[in-house]
Amino acid sequence: MDKIICIAGPTASGKTALSIALAQELGGEIVSCDSMQVYRHMDIGTAKPSVSERRGIKHYMLDVADPREDYSVSRYCREAAPIVEDILARGKAAIIVGGTGLYMDSLIRGNDFAPFPSTGVRERLEAEADALGMEAMLRRLQAIDPDAAARLHLSDRKRILRALEVYLETGETITAHNQRTQAIPPRFSPVWIALEDENRQNLYARIDRRVDMMLEQGLLAEIQGLLAMGIPRKSTAMQAIGYKEFLAALDGLCTLEQAAELVKQSSRHYAKRQLTWFRRNEKFHWLRRSGSFGSEEILAAARRIALESDN
Repeated sequence: MDKIICIAGPTASGKTALSIALAQELGGEIVSCDSMQVYRHMDIGTAKPSVSERRGIKHYMLDVADPREDYSVSRYCREAAPIVEDILARGKAAIIVGGTGLYMDSLIRGNDFAPFPSTGVRERLEAEADALGMEAMLRRLQAIDPDAAARLHLSDRKRILRALEVYLETGETITAHNQRTQAIPPRFSPVWIALEDENRQNLYARIDRRVDMMLEQGLLAEIQGLLAMGIPRKSTAMQAIGYKEFLAALDGLCTLEQAAELVKQSSRHYAKRQLTWFRRNEKFHWLRRSGSFGSEEILAAARRIALESDN
């Protein structure tokens, strides 16, 4: 029977180590589900597992995009789904691991994404947004799709314009499109495993240590290398947590210490959002790290869940 295991959780919760250990025990292969680890040349700031850390386990969906590209969830699903099917066809366990909940949910569901046509509509909307401002664009969306407008914040330019684009291109609101998509049975049926800490402060302490370690490993040099390659500062990749903050330090807008503290704070906030997202899925088996329940116990529990689940 096909075996698909999704391992999720907040940043610095131990997902990578667990996935590799579980893959070793189950003879599995790993599909990364991280919206920033898809980018080449961005290793330290994304906590991408090194070749040695992968312990010979085959990893997919790492280094598949240039940092100049605006990677999307639709592209991720288009590229990752055939990989999962190939792993299963070869009789191996597919272990999908990462903290990007939207990517993971969309891959499992097999979402039917609205097209990204090149008809000039997106460019026209971008020009209108520059000329009229996002308040005007949000009001326009309110008249077309009030449900989508209510969900989106004024600062979410990308999704506001995307919702308008979908309607202008297809005549269907993005709300109606999403409802239709959600009615389709899921493409895959995984075992769901999520990690968290019984004491939230322990997670935050690991996040802080990780940021310090990234600096020791050469994160600033990595960012300078990206700039030297001509990667635009406003690109999606360079707006990732751990990159945009240190760009400000390199520009002299703040000290290195201030930038590091901001990265830690942003990472803690991101961890909260990740936990909120994953808790919406009632199928997750939550493994909570505590003083008496560490990495070895988590691996044993994950192994038991993976083997016992009727997938």
